[in-house]
Amino acid sequence: MQIQIKSYKPITPGQRHKTGLVFGLTKTKPEKGLTLPRPQKAGRSAGRIAVRGRGGGAKKLYRKIDFKRDKKDIEAQVSAIEYDPNRSANIALLTYSDGEKRYILAPKELSVGDKVIASKDAEIKVGNTLPLTKIPIGMPIHNIELMPGKGGQIIRSAGGQAFVMAKENSYAHIKLPSGEIRKIHIGCFATIGQISNVDWKNIKLGKAGRKRLLGRRPKVRGVAMSPRDHPHGGGEGRSGIGMPSPKSPWGKKTLGKRTRRKKYSDKFIIQRRK
Repeated sequence: MQIQIKSYKPITPGQRHKTGLVFGLTKTKPEKGLTLPRPQKAGRSAGRIAVRGRGGGAKKLYRKIDFKRDKKDIEAQVSAIEYDPNRSANIALLTYSDGEKRYILAPKELSVGDKVIASKDAEIKVGNTLPLTKIPIGMPIHNIELMPGKGGQIIRSAGGQAFVMAKENSYAHIKLPSGEIRKIHIGCFATIGQISNVDWKNIKLGKAGRKRLLGRRPKVRGVAMSPRDHPHGGGEGRSGIGMPSPKSPWGKKTLGKRTRRKKYSDKFIIQRRK
């Protein structure tokens, strides 16, 4: 499935710098039995703003994705490659040999008609899911479990891939896209291949309205606010941050300052991300 960036003839100002992806999709409407209504919460928790700058956006249906791949040892055929408005990657519709249908994240080289399977003895092939103990060193993988049986939790966005670097005792050393090298139990399952839409990070929206359709409201810089609204606010005319270390609206250090506390998972990190 070849993905490429397309540009537009600038017949309107918003199209002058706009770019998009040529997806190569094979189906436009989602499978009805695999969708759920998605209530708009707009970054609110109990009615209070929890995440600033969220709101509006186009109405979406949620597609139920099989992150667990727990239908083991049953082969499935790829019926369609579809767009998912809830994520940056495309999704693939699988039809299993017993008739059941499920969505999975579409890897880069998966196409309609391909056969995939989740099994301990699966072939090393794009789209197949198998435990880390069976995956060779240097192989690109995605949708990786952090605990056996819990389902894939990391490497799920467009273009994402991790690599198996080594295996030691009961753990595999996995190099994540951030550069972090982390130990993950070899009983955890992962899917072979890189996730589709590799060029998703390179597209330009072209206009503010396209961002609004994605549910993002305008951002306001801290230095443009009043001192009661932000630590950077206030001053006459245009002023800089005016303090030794930049602060978030709640007074915490920000703009590059590391804020990670000690966590239970620290013992699994071999090398921190850059």
